[in-house]
Amino acid sequence: MSHSATTLLDLTPAAASLRLAEWATAEGLPKYRAAQLVRRLWVAPVASWQEATELPKALRERLDRDFPLPRLTLDTLQDSADGTRKYLWTLKDGEKVESVLIPSASRRTLCISSQAGCALGCVFCATGLMGFRRNLQPSEIACQARELVLRDPEDKPTNIVFMGMGEPLLNWPAVDTALTIFNSPAGLGVGARHITVSTVGILPGMKALAARPEQFRLAISLHSPLPAERLALMPIEKKYPLKDVIEAAKAFQQRITFEYVLIAGRNDRDKDALALASLARRLGAHVNLLPLHPGGSDELVPTAPARIREFRDFLTIRNIEAVVRRSRGLDIDAACGQLRVQMERKRRAQA
Repeated sequence: MSHSATTLLDLTPAAASLRLAEWATAEGLPKYRAAQLVRRLWVAPVASWQEATELPKALRERLDRDFPLPRLTLDTLQDSADGTRKYLWTLKDGEKVESVLIPSASRRTLCISSQAGCALGCVFCATGLMGFRRNLQPSEIACQARELVLRDPEDKPTNIVFMGMGEPLLNWPAVDTALTIFNSPAGLGVGARHITVSTVGILPGMKALAARPEQFRLAISLHSPLPAERLALMPIEKKYPLKDVIEAAKAFQQRITFEYVLIAGRNDRDKDALALASLARRLGAHVNLLPLHPGGSDELVPTAPARIREFRDFLTIRNIEAVVRRSRGLDIDAACGQLRVQMERKRRAQA
C-alpha cells in the first residue's frame, strides 16, 4: 500500500494525523502511534523514518515503504558577509527553486518560493526572465523550511515571507495548505502575524486569503501607484487593475505593506511619491522601499541612494510610514531568481 502519490508532507498536520491513524489501525498498531509519528513530520522532523529511533525497527521499515519522506536536494548554498544565506534547491523532476534565510537579531526570516519560474514577466525581476515552469506542491513549499531545520534546528525560521520565486496566489491550493503547515502548532508553529504573503494583486487569491480566519499579513507588489506606468512595469495590471486590488485589500484586518522597488526615472519622481502617499493613506499601509537589485531588464537603472532617502522623506512628512529596506546579500545572488539564472548561465558556458 503505497501513499507516495501524495506524501504526508503534502497534507496539513491534521490531515496527516488522520491518514496515519487510519494506517495504524489497519496495521494493527496501538492508537498512540499516530500522534508519535505526526510529530516527526514538522515538530521534530526526521530526514527518514530510520532516524525515529523511538520506534521499533520493523515499524520504521514499514513507514519508509508506505510513507517515504521526500527531500529537497541542496544544489548551491551561498553565504553572505551580512549573514544572509541563499539556498538553491533541486526538486525531484530537476526543477530548481530558491529560498533565502535572513537573520537579524532574534529573528530568522525565511523567504520562500511558491512556483518554479513565474508567468508574470515584471520587467525588474530575474525570475520573470525565466518564464513559468510549474507550480510547487505543498511539500515543496513547506520543505524549504523543513530542510533548514533538518540541517540545523537553530535555523528554524521565526518569520516566513512568500517573496521568493513565483506568484503565491496563482498557486493558491498549495499555498493554502503550506500556510496551515507553517502556522499550525502541530506544524512549524509560526504565528500568523509572522507569515506574509506577497502578491502583485491576484484578486481571486486575495479573496481566498482574506477569508481565512488567521491574520496572515499581506504585502502588495505595487512598484507604481499610477496605472499606466504600473502596466509598463507589470503586465498583470491589465488583468487586475490597481483600483480593484486596493479595493480587495480593504478586506484584510492586519496592516498591509506596499513593496516598492525604486527605478530611476520610472517610479521615483515627486508625482509618484504623491500618488503613493495617497494610496497608502487610504489603506493605512506601510511602505517598504527597495533598491533595485540586478537581474531584471538591463535598461533599468537603480534610483540613487540620495534620491531614495528624499523619496522616503517625501512620504514620511505626509505621515506615511516608509522604510528603506537595506539590500541584503548583495555580495551573493540574493535577489529572487538571480542564483538560478546565474547557475544556468555558468552551466551553459561550461557545456
